[in-house]
Amino acid sequence: MKIRHVLFASLVLTASVAARAAAAPDPAFDADLLSIQQAWAQANYETPAGDARKEAFDALEKRAEAFTRQHPGRAEALIWEGIIESSYAGAKGGLGALGLAKEARGNLEAALKLDPNALDGSAYTSLGTLYYKVPGFPLGFGDHDKARELLQQALRINPNGIDPNYFYADFLVNQGDYAAALPYLEKAAKAPARPGREVADKGRHAEIAALTAKVKDKLS
Repeated sequence: MKIRHVLFASLVLTASVAARAAAAPDPAFDADLLSIQQAWAQANYETPAGDARKEAFDALEKRAEAFTRQHPGRAEALIWEGIIESSYAGAKGGLGALGLAKEARGNLEAALKLDPNALDGSAYTSLGTLYYKVPGFPLGFGDHDKARELLQQALRINPNGIDPNYFYADFLVNQGDYAAALPYLEKAAKAPARPGREVADKGRHAEIAALTAKVKDKLS
């Protein structure tokens, strides 16, 4: 089902009619998308780790998949389905999470084909993060060079955003480049607030603070 609807999304958007529809204002779509974003923040930051979080992400993945089917011409829907699958994979852990990571990669790649600038280039951020968090061959598709390329592209599109700066910093820490990570963490901490996404911002700022403390400890 998921493979079919991702491929369908890629095909239908080759038509100019679909492209125009995707660009048209749609308050109902925006409201539903924000509701999904808020539900993700609650699952990711306010739901206890373990079975409760897995169940929350399982329900949210089904909701996001249905949302994508309802809006096959919208890269934003594919991006958020991919983000939720990535987060669910992180909550699930182990080799069983790899299937979710692959589904997330497929959705994010499909979103890039439709509109690489959607949601300020969020598909680049999320896909780049997948590439450095997923194990490399032979277990998975992880690729640190690919991750760097994607995350840098995200920063070119959204240089002041909280997520591209935080995740590029996290990638650099993952590579052991603590000095290079610090300026991106400082920029992430100063990023503009996102209306309606207060829970996500609060959670991300806590992650920024924790990673900054780790980096400063390594540099001291």
